[in-house]
Amino acid sequence: MKKPSFAVLFLAAGVSFGAAAANAQGPAGAGATEAVARSSSNSGSSHSMNPIKWIKKDKSNPAPTTDKNLLLTEHLHEKGILAANLDVTSACSVFKHLSDCLASLHASHNIGLDFNCVRADVTGVQTNADISACKGPIGNKAVSLQEALKRLKPEADAKAEAKSAQQQAKDDLKAVGA
Repeated sequence: MKKPSFAVLFLAAGVSFGAAAANAQGPAGAGATEAVARSSSNSGSSHSMNPIKWIKKDKSNPAPTTDKNLLLTEHLHEKGILAANLDVTSACSVFKHLSDCLASLHASHNIGLDFNCVRADVTGVQTNADISACKGPIGNKAVSLQEALKRLKPEADAKAEAKSAQQQAKDDLKAVGA
């Protein structure tokens, strides 16, 4: 006997809440669109009601300006770190941070690895570059530079090489004023 009375009580509560929600929706009928337009234009708020726009987007560009790219490219060509047919913009396009790209370039040069193999491991992005000659597993997930060096050349001191390469990258950026 108690079960039907609970169902009736539950149904009555739902109907009353539904009616309250319908009344709270605002003006209806002729002139409703004008009222809404007037209230939104007079609010003076520049805050968007779209929650997608609430998320701050990272607008940082991983590559420096064109002049600095040219300086950095020349600097790395002089040192023999960057292949003559490459520039910094194309070599580093898949990296989130320019310093990570430079560290990968230095590490691959220092221990004699193909940069394409290191880039594929560090970024997790498979470019159109040939990585069939890579010795070691190339995964689809990004790993640290140290882990990539350990995978590609197990006999190397990956920790020391990664640290050295990161310092060389900082020095390069400082040398060109980036």
